[in-house]
Amino acid sequence: MNRIAAAILGVLLGASAVGAAAATGVPAPEAVRAEAREIFATVVAFQTAEGHGQVPVMAKYLAEQFKAGGFDADDIEIIPNGETASLIVRYRGRDRSAKPVLLLAHMDVVEARAEDWARDPFVLVEENGYFYGRGTADVKQEVALLTATFLRLKRENFVPSRDLVIAFSGDEETTMKSTRDLARRLQGAEFALNGDGGEGVLDEHTGKPTVYYMQGAEKYYVSFELTTHNPGGHSSQPRVDNAIYDLADALEALRRYQFPVMWNDWTLGSFKAAAAVTQGPLGDAMAKFAANPHDAAAADALSGDPQLVGKLRTTCVATMLRGGHAENALPQSATATVNCRVFPGTPLDEVKGTLQRLVGDKVEVKVIGEPHPSDPSPLRPDVVAAVTRAVHANYAGVPVVPEMAAYATDGSIFRAAGIPTYGVSSLFIKDSDQYSHGLNERIQVPSFYAGLDHWYLLIQQLAGARR
Repeated sequence: MNRIAAAILGVLLGASAVGAAAATGVPAPEAVRAEAREIFATVVAFQTAEGHGQVPVMAKYLAEQFKAGGFDADDIEIIPNGETASLIVRYRGRDRSAKPVLLLAHMDVVEARAEDWARDPFVLVEENGYFYGRGTADVKQEVALLTATFLRLKRENFVPSRDLVIAFSGDEETTMKSTRDLARRLQGAEFALNGDGGEGVLDEHTGKPTVYYMQGAEKYYVSFELTTHNPGGHSSQPRVDNAIYDLADALEALRRYQFPVMWNDWTLGSFKAAAAVTQGPLGDAMAKFAANPHDAAAADALSGDPQLVGKLRTTCVATMLRGGHAENALPQSATATVNCRVFPGTPLDEVKGTLQRLVGDKVEVKVIGEPHPSDPSPLRPDVVAAVTRAVHANYAGVPVVPEMAAYATDGSIFRAAGIPTYGVSSLFIKDSDQYSHGLNERIQVPSFYAGLDHWYLLIQQLAGARR
């Protein structure tokens, strides 16, 4: 194990656990690889974006695979939820009194317009060492891998020490109603492993693995409407007060404001690890902040980077505008949508109160939608050790680094329900291949197949040995 990896694992587990972290994996048999690819191709073909009604069809297909693979029909449940659905599959363990472990992924995807893509987004295409298709990275690859791994373990007569429960949601990309329903139903779980969080990074030039991010916290998503009101009138008779100008003043106040610097074990560990491999002033700032998060100069330096500011504080930014009703009339109202990504542990009312103080009494501040705040998950040595073994089976010596996501996944809902959740995706990917919600989404073919080993080892590490 290299020096960086040892240092990071020392932070997470204590020095006594570091020596046990490495493992050597055996590639999945060819039959398992072929089965996983067939499942992958089939689920990519389902157009599971909102409005197409295909999530229940995909759930039915997966349920049939589990039934054919030996799972009892009573342990497989499709749960309708409007036009979408979720799927629960229970793998029965020896100790029925033990709390189960959940395995999460989502079946839905973001819309993809076929006319914009170089290939049909709903056909899995293997080309030049890549799998192309909507959902190949977000996150149908993990649906296929988890399904294939459950089927493999069942065929091998593996009996887990406790129940393992697959929970595939159906609207993670939109309302997360199915996710909230799953979290309520499965509230007694000990913890969850989320395939839609964390990931490994491949070097842009060499393609070699550089780091693996294990996610244990997420900022939560909330939008506000800032609205100004005015009697209006004829545009030939301008007033001193004006709804659009008042809104512009409010947005300028928001633009100048920075929320307080915050941190947790996940962000400090991430900056400590990143500092070891980041050259120049940015790396120096990371090291200083990790050593002393009260270092204002280091925090300011990091906040200037759009990719890092979200790890330091709550952020709120204007994303949409509307106002006025006619070009020859003074505006009677103007509204801006402000999207916030809120640091874990920060109450919603605190964010709303800050916005209201910033924009003043002339501006109405209203929450849009139903946000779901969640606290960071505790750093569990058993989970970190198991993830490290699974990662090192394919990518020996790669640093395993704690991470807080600046976005939200199903994991935020499960954490809010009191279930510690860890983002442990099997995916290793280059930054230049990050097209999860964009055109020509893709992942490298070897990374997909390595995911079979990742989940196979991870599940066995956390669910006990065979009899």
